[in-house]
Amino acid sequence: MGTVFTYLFSLIAIVIAVFVTIHFKYELERMFREKKEVVAFHICNVTIVLMTAYIVHAVTTVYIFGNTFNWLLQIFILLFMILPIYTIGHIHYKNYRFINRKYSISENGKVLVINEKYLRRR
Repeated sequence: MGTVFTYLFSLIAIVIAVFVTIHFKYELERMFREKKEVVAFHICNVTIVLMTAYIVHAVTTVYIFGNTFNWLLQIFILLFMILPIYTIGHIHYKNYRFINRKYSISENGKVLVINEKYLRRR
């Protein structure tokens, strides 16, 4: 039963960390004025999420439930948990950002259409 709670806590930490890191990735790309997605940000995000999930898993396994901890096996298990959640979260967040964009820009930098949902919120 302790293993189930350990992986449940790890899953909750993974989901929270994925959405936080994806949000920061888009903000960093906007701050550096990148036109395309930067692969290095994805690699850093997966590494950060893996470290977060690994710490949560280690603490709940060793200190809360008092079980032994196999560190190499847990890295691979957590990585296989993280990758599908990260890709799904990235796709959904990109779709969310596309739907709730403020305006559409042409290639020469002029504003084409202001989103009506954004105007209603303001």
